[in-house]
Amino acid sequence: MTSSTRDEIPAAEAAEAPAQGPLPNTVVVPADEDPVAAAGSELLGGPPGRRALLGVSWWIPARFLALATIVTYIVGLAQKLPCYTSGWFFGATAQYTHACYSDIPHLYTARGFAAGLHPYVDMLPSPTPDMKYLEYPVLTGGFMQIAGWLTPTGGIIEDRERWFWMVNAAMLLICAVVTVIALTRTHRRRPWDALLFALAPCLALDATINWDLLAVALTAVAMAYWSSNRTVWAGVFIGLATAAKLYPLLLLGPLLVLCWRTGRWRAFWQATGGAVGAWLLVNVPIMIASWDGWATFYTFSQTRKEDFGSFWMILMQDRNESLAGLNNWIAALLIACFLGIAWLALSAPRRPRYAQLVFLIVAAFVLTNKVYSPQYVLWLIPLAVLARPRWRDFLIWQACEVLYFLGIWSYLAFLGDSKQHGIGQDWYHFAVILHLGGTLYLCAKVIRDILRPDRDPVRWDGSDDPSGGVLDFAPDVFVLGAARRLREQESYAAFAPVPGADWLGYEPDADQLGADEPRADEPRAEVLEDGVPGQPQGA
Repeated sequence: MTSSTRDEIPAAEAAEAPAQGPLPNTVVVPADEDPVAAAGSELLGGPPGRRALLGVSWWIPARFLALATIVTYIVGLAQKLPCYTSGWFFGATAQYTHACYSDIPHLYTARGFAAGLHPYVDMLPSPTPDMKYLEYPVLTGGFMQIAGWLTPTGGIIEDRERWFWMVNAAMLLICAVVTVIALTRTHRRRPWDALLFALAPCLALDATINWDLLAVALTAVAMAYWSSNRTVWAGVFIGLATAAKLYPLLLLGPLLVLCWRTGRWRAFWQATGGAVGAWLLVNVPIMIASWDGWATFYTFSQTRKEDFGSFWMILMQDRNESLAGLNNWIAALLIACFLGIAWLALSAPRRPRYAQLVFLIVAAFVLTNKVYSPQYVLWLIPLAVLARPRWRDFLIWQACEVLYFLGIWSYLAFLGDSKQHGIGQDWYHFAVILHLGGTLYLCAKVIRDILRPDRDPVRWDGSDDPSGGVLDFAPDVFVLGAARRLREQESYAAFAPVPGADWLGYEPDADQLGADEPRADEPRAEVLEDGVPGQPQGA
């Protein structure tokens, strides 16, 4: 039985199916378990047959996926060509009508890199009372500074801005490749899931709008280290990612509740210590050199008003006035979401996977934020790959994000063009609602997988938490709600990670374990040797 057919069988039959862990040293073939992947494989001759030698050539999954990411990225660079030639420099709205806007060339001059200024230490060329220094976190500022050093200093300013964008694009391409390889290392039995990231439409469209891929890559590496039980290094990269963008700090929240549920406190404190140490190592020198420059990112984020892409902007435009106490409203809503996710983590009959909770908490941050720039979708793509590796749901969500991508630029063209070419406010609100609805749709799917593990594409074959590291197959020591009630019932053993596991201190008897014989219709899989994807076993 493949997981695609399992998704369609009644829940009662799924519950009666014998529990069994995955075959050891194997890699899942997507065409065997995902109907959309199977249909897509017809372009290359159909799903692989039983005699196919998968992953035994030079083209192991990581190399193939890196190439696929590069191809997608190049398609995105080509999409920016109208702006590269003229749109960034000539015509007030050309960069919007061609949907090829990027912050990068504009900030080369506006943030002082063209004049040789240093971020955080030197003031901006045109400071304002609200912003006198670079408004990005320290590691992103360093990334921009390196690109500035690599940009030629001679020639007209338009050519230098083009160079700056190309240098940044090359550096961000490295970040994209690092991300896809890290994804293959996080779910080692499922490296081909990373093809979702490699072929994501929003990767092509949004990769070079801003510098978000730096934080995305560092976050992906952190999760890969955590999945390999290297807790300190996982924390180090969480800290570095937080020094590039604020959202990776949220990764510590799911670790807290999951380590609380399993009693793995040592791992949590190791990761937290590594994160704090790495963050301080990067930030303290800038704090000492220029406190005001370092603090600009945080003060700017606090004082910023509701902006494009958020439902707060819809409320503001409908009311025709700003919402008083916006930060307090956002904080209250975000805390409520975090508490709800924590309750889900501690009360679900079976402990949620780490990637599922990370996706939910970052999605909550995105949905409640006062601004949603199109490139923020890059934060969620790797997490969606790990949380819900299903092509159908992924493409539905991506379609909503692509429509929002087109909607925001069309709306800006409408505002900036005297002839009002583009879409008006009502259609733009519809695009925002599409973005919100697509993200909520994927969140609902992940929550359903948590409450119904038999529907989880990762867990249906008996896996527990491949990205969980020390949490993988760990018994629970603290639970709440439904999980606690199940402690007193004989049926709770069915939610244990594996048959026979000491779940909450209870050993199920032989009658509760079910059959141990392997299923004849187990999905085909590539063979691993010593846990390395794509290498054959034996001669």
